[in-house]
Amino acid sequence: MNMDMKVIEQMVEQALKEIAAEQPQKFTAPKVERYGVFDTMDEAIEAAAEAQKILLFSKIEDRQKYVDALRAAILKRENLELVSRLAVEETEIGCYEHKLIKNRLAATRTPGTEDLVTEAVTGDNGLTLVEYCPFGVIGAITPTTNPTETIINNSISMIAGGNTVVFSPHPRAKKVSQMLVKILNKALIEAGAPENLITMVEEPSIENTNKMIEHPKVRVLVATGGPAIVKKVLSSGKKAIGAGAGNPPVVVDETADIEKAAKDIVAGCSFDNNVPCIAEKEVFAVDQITDYLIHYMKLNGAFQMTDPTLIERLVTVVTNEKGGPKTSFVGKSAQYILKQLGILVDESVKVIIMEVPKDHILVQEELMMPILPIVRVPNVDLAIEYAHEAEHGNRHTAMMHSKNVEKLSKMAKIMETTIFVKNAPSYAGIGVGGEGFTTFTIAGPTGEGLTSARSFCRKRKCVMTDAFSIR
Repeated sequence: MNMDMKVIEQMVEQALKEIAAEQPQKFTAPKVERYGVFDTMDEAIEAAAEAQKILLFSKIEDRQKYVDALRAAILKRENLELVSRLAVEETEIGCYEHKLIKNRLAATRTPGTEDLVTEAVTGDNGLTLVEYCPFGVIGAITPTTNPTETIINNSISMIAGGNTVVFSPHPRAKKVSQMLVKILNKALIEAGAPENLITMVEEPSIENTNKMIEHPKVRVLVATGGPAIVKKVLSSGKKAIGAGAGNPPVVVDETADIEKAAKDIVAGCSFDNNVPCIAEKEVFAVDQITDYLIHYMKLNGAFQMTDPTLIERLVTVVTNEKGGPKTSFVGKSAQYILKQLGILVDESVKVIIMEVPKDHILVQEELMMPILPIVRVPNVDLAIEYAHEAEHGNRHTAMMHSKNVEKLSKMAKIMETTIFVKNAPSYAGIGVGGEGFTTFTIAGPTGEGLTSARSFCRKRKCVMTDAFSIR
């Protein structure tokens, strides 16, 4: 009996369907959104490298859109409060209210693509353009003192320049760093950006930092931290930007508005419990106004120690056997530090002050605590000389309170600091109450100074001869 060909085809098709139905189905794992946080450093770097290939061909307009998305994500109240609070809770450094100010500052006052100004030269031989172009993948090491501010600031600057960034945060700030990287990446993806413009490894460590430093796809290294990590990236053989130590001095002369100077110095020194590298670390005051300065500092929240034995006990408590700061006291409040000495004060006390000689350890060592030694000097010229010695050639930040323009100019020239603040708290130098943009990577050791998008780019020249000159 001959069967119709069409019927046979239908039977075969049905049989194949039944066979297929009996086969075990291949499992497809759902996509896990990492939002830039990877298990290994190699994965983090490879992901950033692939993202940079896409970002390289994006329009400047798109990059600015991504920068705007980063700003908006941080300025969402719930995000701003969350990362500020978690930074304090995890690191046990600084204070929540000041973290809010600093994170908001990083989001609003970090320059974007407008920083990448093109240079153009035209003449009889044509047109030459010099433009700021990306390096590629940047490896950035961030500190425990300013973990979130540095990530926000660096991310905006580096992405504006067309780079992607792999962060290696301090292990004591890994949770808040992970949370922030995820928040930023989510905002970028929602704005249409490639995935993984910002990455990091799930478990930051010295080993992972070394892998990042040595990885061939990381073109530039940026270290925001102490002298050791800056020295390490400088010896890597790669382009390196290092933001190192400071120990910023303050000079107050006889022409200053003493009441305002006292208020400003206490405010700057106590800001985020003195962890900003720009914060006032020691004061050199002209003898004839020193007593007045101390009086007004005490009216503005300073607790004065006068007993030499107590001062030495303080040194023993807050410094280690090498003379540096004990990690457990960095960024702690004046109230907390005094309590360890058996002295109970209320929250109105913001800074601990004492008179000491210029060579005292509290003057010469950067402690990053609200402890402010005062050195009495006979005249302003000697004050400037001592301030220069105490800053140790870091050329980071210095402050002066004076109405004498000649002496203000003298100190500015002698100190050669990246930031020099006149008659204001130190934080005016990064845009809190002062004009200009902000940065949390102040590169003194490598000379870039106030870093911005252009700091993370290389200049490239594009030449067209005998054309496009219309003069």
